[in-house]
Amino acid sequence: MKTAVLLSYTGLGSNLLHLSYCHQIAKKYGPVTIITLCENLNQVLTKDPQIKEVVYLNKYFKKFTDIFNLSLFLAKLNIDNIFIFYPSIRFFVASKLAKIKYIKCYPFFDKKKLHLVNAAKRFTEKVLDIENCPTETRIFIDKTEKDIASKKILSNKKNVILGIGSSGPTTRWGSKNYINLIKKLIEKNDFFFFLLCGPNEKDIADTILKEVDKNYCMSLDNKKISEIIPLISLADIYVGNDSFGQHVASQCNIPSIIIMLDTPKAYSDYSVNQFRILPEGVNENDISHDSNFSPDTIKVEKVFKKIFSLLKL
Repeated sequence: MKTAVLLSYTGLGSNLLHLSYCHQIAKKYGPVTIITLCENLNQVLTKDPQIKEVVYLNKYFKKFTDIFNLSLFLAKLNIDNIFIFYPSIRFFVASKLAKIKYIKCYPFFDKKKLHLVNAAKRFTEKVLDIENCPTETRIFIDKTEKDIASKKILSNKKNVILGIGSSGPTTRWGSKNYINLIKKLIEKNDFFFFLLCGPNEKDIADTILKEVDKNYCMSLDNKKISEIIPLISLADIYVGNDSFGQHVASQCNIPSIIIMLDTPKAYSDYSVNQFRILPEGVNENDISHDSNFSPDTIKVEKVFKKIFSLLKL
């Protein structure tokens, strides 16, 4: 019997936010196939024993008129059970046409009120007939990969993952703030910083490295996600923008400080390891993808104090 979970999200962080529910379904049905719109998810979950495979769903199938093609795609996977973590009539009908026997989907016509964590938790509890479904899990990391990553960790320093990159410019705290934070931390204690960003964000890392002694910093812009994951798991703390790094850190039991400029509360509301830093005078419930707060509304001193508090320095 083959069981699939369909995650209708392109962002790596949004997909990892649902990992706990995939694991819960796997406990009942065995290792699951994850069908996702995220191209990079396979790099994170390829060795997870509770994940049978990760199938990338090409964007060609995103239009409603592509239902027939989508059904053919699903039929080729020979799925018996499918859990659709999205209120999508398109995915539901395509699953029916693919003759999948057991189909469970979010309630339709409820997209605007969708709270990522609450919706996923309620859905999983209902379809599995369980209570108190955990909202976080642990990301599986291969021992060999962890041993390789450990060679980059400095045992005599506090290793900090700085999430300087993100999915868009409105979520970024900015190179100036990170430069000032690094300098302030170096003055007070022994730290080493891994600059987490993608290849297309190399300019942010370069700007920081021009202002900070390279003996204290290393950019990860040229590293594969599969190399970055074990490194995050060995760090002392994550600090930065809302990006996949904070989801990895929190689900590796690493404290994660998230700088919230235009990220809804739901993205940082499911783990005891997540700690939000908000713009001055702003309620966490008032932040949305349209907030677009200035990076300067979150002061370096505030982030600095939170780091020292969590690391008990």
